[in-house]
Amino acid sequence: MTHDQLLFRPAAEADLGRIMEIIRAAQARMRARGSSQWQNGYPAATDIRRDIERGYGHLLAEAETGLTVAYGAVLFEGEPAYEAIEGRWLTTGPYVMVHRLAVAEERLRQGVARRFMQRVEALALTRGIGSFRVDTNFDNAGMLALLAEAGFVRCGEIRYGAEHREAFEKVLRRQ
Repeated sequence: MTHDQLLFRPAAEADLGRIMEIIRAAQARMRARGSSQWQNGYPAATDIRRDIERGYGHLLAEAETGLTVAYGAVLFEGEPAYEAIEGRWLTTGPYVMVHRLAVAEERLRQGVARRFMQRVEALALTRGIGSFRVDTNFDNAGMLALLAEAGFVRCGEIRYGAEHREAFEKVLRRQ
């Protein structure tokens, strides 16, 4: 299946079951690799339901079957934790960010996460947003590789309570 056959759309309540299957499989993969990320019950169905209600939840689905193959929360409102970065962001203006990105087990290593990120970039540009920020755990090798490949620059660390995350930014256009 080509990536052009993947539809990017807002998630709906009816998608919650499939999204949670994808999230649970991602949690198990992280656990198997020894990662501490997503091992404390997060993200739970309540987190995803809240994403959907707020309009943050987005997914990639196969055009032909409608099957969801990736999920992520796309936010344009900013992230309070990003204000206290230990380091320095590349830009100072508005930005888009992604949280809770996960790809279906059967679609791993097929460029699905990269396609999701590309669709988020395109959405941001249509809204006049020229910056894309992301954070991830220091041991999330898959996400770290995706960010490097996609041209994100490590800007420092941010904290969620006692947990540290690597912080990245990609300039989509000059601000």
